[in-house]
Amino acid sequence: MPKLGTIYKSNKAVPLNVNSPYISSMKYLLLVFVLVLFEPVMAQRTSASQKKESLVVQPPKLVVGIVVDQMRYDYLSKFSSKFSNQGFKRLQAEGYSFDENYINYVPSNTGPGHATIHTGTTPSQHGILNNSWYNKRSKSVYYCTYDKSVEAVGTGSKVDRNSPHRLLMPTLSDIHKEVVSAQGKTISVALKDRAAVLSGGKKADAAYWFRGRGQGSWISSSYYMERLPHWVKNFNESNLIDRYMQTWEPLYPIESYSESGPDLSSVEWGFKGRRKAIFPYDLKKLAKKNGEFDLLRVTPFGNSYTVDFALAAVDKENLGTDSITDFLLISFSSTDYIGHNFGVDSKEVQDAFLRLDRDIGRLLNSLDILVGSENYVMFLTSDHGAKRNPNYETQDHSKDMQFFKEASFKIDVKEFAFDRYRNAKIIQRMAGNMVYLNDELIQNMNLNKAKVTASIKKYIKEYKRIGSVRTHAELASMTFETGVDLYLQNGFHPKYSGDITYTLDPGVVIYAKKGSSHGSHFSPDSHVPLIFYGAGIKQGNTITKTNPTDIAPTLSVLLGLPTQPQWKGRILDEVFEK
Repeated sequence: MPKLGTIYKSNKAVPLNVNSPYISSMKYLLLVFVLVLFEPVMAQRTSASQKKESLVVQPPKLVVGIVVDQMRYDYLSKFSSKFSNQGFKRLQAEGYSFDENYINYVPSNTGPGHATIHTGTTPSQHGILNNSWYNKRSKSVYYCTYDKSVEAVGTGSKVDRNSPHRLLMPTLSDIHKEVVSAQGKTISVALKDRAAVLSGGKKADAAYWFRGRGQGSWISSSYYMERLPHWVKNFNESNLIDRYMQTWEPLYPIESYSESGPDLSSVEWGFKGRRKAIFPYDLKKLAKKNGEFDLLRVTPFGNSYTVDFALAAVDKENLGTDSITDFLLISFSSTDYIGHNFGVDSKEVQDAFLRLDRDIGRLLNSLDILVGSENYVMFLTSDHGAKRNPNYETQDHSKDMQFFKEASFKIDVKEFAFDRYRNAKIIQRMAGNMVYLNDELIQNMNLNKAKVTASIKKYIKEYKRIGSVRTHAELASMTFETGVDLYLQNGFHPKYSGDITYTLDPGVVIYAKKGSSHGSHFSPDSHVPLIFYGAGIKQGNTITKTNPTDIAPTLSVLLGLPTQPQWKGRILDEVFEK
């Protein structure tokens, strides 16, 4: 594997080299070794006792938020034997891990996941119901970050017009900006536009996401800037991405990947141009038939490229170099793309996490040099996990999931509406486990909407493999303390949600024939890691149950920020040294 890395100086991109004339200080010399090697060089770190003695009372200079897209909690133990000591194991050994962290709303998807993590509240308040959702008033589908009032910056694409205009609540970094009179910087980075935008919030200095196809560069929108900064242009023009369009082969001998399933499985999609989804993958040959640079997303190198860009942002934006706290928010998207393509039991997923482990180690060691280990605090979590495909057979040839035939279900519900009311158009739309009724038609037919809603709810409730069913009125007026109804209520917004919302029985999924998927409140989708690490964080772990809504309130203590009425989480005070 080629050794990758680039530094930026005098508007010129230069491959990292220990003999480079651009490296004029010991700081850059150390950084070179960290960035060039995929197996990071261990930086010197203080012992736990020294760490306690050197604690400072000031807020950290840098908050680093990491969201690993589609990371199940059990991956930490499942792949542990092959992790290095510098990535996930370092975070667990030196940080504080909450081992029973569960997403507390439905659906468990990328858009609502990132919004919840960073706002400290659920879709019921921040308004990001899903990656996309239907609006019955405008009779159109909304993508969570698409904003036609802004323009893409760094590309001619019309689809990359994104902003946080649909996010109804401030993120933690937004609140911090208010307190410090907008002095601190917030930079958000992700391959996915929605991950970058919803992490950064409304007051971010920049949110950057990846434009693939034939371009292969980091872009933004006019919501944040009129043009890309010079350092971003230099990064995009460095051709570093070309070095990642290589052959993807296992990091270790594939026969040692005993923690995952066979290299060839019936539930793997694979890539166009390849008859079998097996290692190795020649990315240069596959690029033309697989979206050109978009192919990078579906490989571990998409995460590596994200680290490269994030570290360039730390360096060129001088993050963490003064007394005002800055935010670096990173979402690793490739693990999600790979999971959807190959399935949770694939060797491709295992290899992706082994390589991500190295990338996280590289990030940590670089931050130690650029910012100082005593000057930053980090959290790592995930927006959702994933379920095994029902078509995947376990070693004992059993199946632990069942398919739900959604298309047949929708037809049956509409047929019920026709049989009962002689007009199937009473059902305006069915999308995202919600039923939207046609209010205007119901009124014109002189029907009582409450009775119509109740009859359709009853039919759905009695339908095979349906779990909980609640109406808009119930979710808007009742209070649920536990169970699936609480998850439904946390994912419900009175303005945007449908007239009826339903879940499936345990072990039942809406799924494609191949790959992996997610979205439910059940453990494979909802049980995700949560680790705090860095200045002021003690070592340890707990099995006390936590939720992603606890992250923002907890970090607010380190930053000296006031509590917010919209926060649904609690302060995890057990994480602090003092």
